[in-house]
Amino acid sequence: MLPPPQPPPQPQGAMATGAANHAVPCSAGRPTKRNQRRNPASLSVRASSDANTVTLLDYGAGNVRSVRNAIRHLGFNIRDVRSPEDILSADRLVFPGVGAFGSAMDVLTRTGMADALREYIRRDRPFLGICLGLQLLFDSSEENGPVSGLGVIPGVVRRFDSSEGLIVPHIGWNALQINKDTQLLQGVDGHHVYFVHSYYAPPSDANRDWISSTCNYGQSFISSISMGNIQAVQFHPEKSGATGLSIFEKFLSPNSSGAKVPSHKKASKLAKRVIACLDVRSNDNGDLVVTKGDQYDVRDHSSSKEVRNLGKPVELASQYYIDGADEVSFLNITGFRAFPLGDLPMLEVLRCASEKVFVPLTVGGGIRDFTDASGRYYSSLEVASEYFRSGADKISIGSDAVFAAEAYLQSGVKTGKSSLEQISRVYGNQAVVVSIDPRRVYVKSPDEVQFKTVKVSNKGPLGEEYAWYQCTVSGGRDSRPIGAYELAQAVEELGAGEILLNCIDCDGQGCGFDIDLIKMVSDAVTIPVIASSGAGSVEHFSEVFEKTNASAALAAGIFHRKEVPILSVKEHLEDAGVEVRMQ
Repeated sequence: MLPPPQPPPQPQGAMATGAANHAVPCSAGRPTKRNQRRNPASLSVRASSDANTVTLLDYGAGNVRSVRNAIRHLGFNIRDVRSPEDILSADRLVFPGVGAFGSAMDVLTRTGMADALREYIRRDRPFLGICLGLQLLFDSSEENGPVSGLGVIPGVVRRFDSSEGLIVPHIGWNALQINKDTQLLQGVDGHHVYFVHSYYAPPSDANRDWISSTCNYGQSFISSISMGNIQAVQFHPEKSGATGLSIFEKFLSPNSSGAKVPSHKKASKLAKRVIACLDVRSNDNGDLVVTKGDQYDVRDHSSSKEVRNLGKPVELASQYYIDGADEVSFLNITGFRAFPLGDLPMLEVLRCASEKVFVPLTVGGGIRDFTDASGRYYSSLEVASEYFRSGADKISIGSDAVFAAEAYLQSGVKTGKSSLEQISRVYGNQAVVVSIDPRRVYVKSPDEVQFKTVKVSNKGPLGEEYAWYQCTVSGGRDSRPIGAYELAQAVEELGAGEILLNCIDCDGQGCGFDIDLIKMVSDAVTIPVIASSGAGSVEHFSEVFEKTNASAALAAGIFHRKEVPILSVKEHLEDAGVEVRMQ
């Protein structure tokens, strides 16, 4: 264990001119290369003279653009860590850890930054760790391990146990139980904050003095720590809306109380999520627009046959954030027609949206291996990395996941080469959503097919009492010999952290979600399931949460056309006794 934090020494002089990272609207940041390892004992400790500059430790393992945007939104500049010296000379250090515990420790150790972090914390300098930035403070983690951590706080990071039906990862908006009166968490009690993780730090007598709040999910776990100037949170303040921005403001401006966030009913547990989906594609004039399909047909049924134009992507996403959407999902439905890395307009949509939307952003469409016209090969991992760097928190894989699941079910072998496996291995399964697009196929008896069937609530056209759900690829155009039930279980095995469950039959109909399908799949897996397709009224949302194990419900057209406001959905759910996040 490290000795307890000590007061920092007096500054030795002004910091040399650093590379302050000023805000450039909708610009694409790039992670910087690290210098070679240095001995922290030989490093000078000089504090920055710029009160409006925050030092950010980004070791290049995921999306930290939203953290940058949150800091800039509050009026601060960013100085990136490029060497261990930069850590020790920081006035305020933010460490948004993402990815796997072992990979992060490997980078920190190899670059000499692990020792610099330990020394910075020992001197009790202002520090804010986020998500993995909290977990790395502990002795070790079971993730692909055991793997040693920074050893600041006693304890071993463990995985949530899904053997008793607990849905893992823990994804969504949950409530905190405040254990310690700290400035950072003032005003947070009663509000939901956003979590996304599969591993947690358990509270114990040995680390009790560090704990400032806990959260309940299957068991109690540490959701934040505080000791002197050392703060860390398991949740993501940069994705926790106005509540999260208030937390950032209190860390960056210690004399500020942060903006007060009004609250409705006090948060008590994990909330059901309401997600706004934007189908984005080029119209006939080449402009990116938000559209909406009718059973996946996005062209108007009038004589013009034009692509339905329901608004501009960034403007709509920003409005949905203001309206209270818990997440915003972009689906690039032209992704299968164009080279993903050349899809610059969609990347720009993500960059601009992430500057205005402080809830999770998911993007799907065209995330697959590709060889361009010149013969250069790009892996799906490279494609996903570009989306993450542009502001995505999660990526959604469709057709490619279907083919990977078919191969896995046929061979029983995980090759590690599919896009699903590669991306989840590097970024964690919580960053990977698999989108399933099935079509209902009625049968008279379950014995007619080899796939899982359900007894349907409404009989088929010929009086059939059963149906199976055949998966499709290429935007619903091509059917595959695999059922939604089988696909869901296979992709969970391959590393998916969440399932977006659509239904072609219900898409755009406004008659409600396919409860039979959603119950079948959500009962079959231990990862979160997002219900999609068919919402037409507020009652459809309460129905899907009451009758299935869905963790979230997604809608598009009814929000775009302002037929059902997001606030109305949440007020209805709250009245129905469903836990939701109210802002």
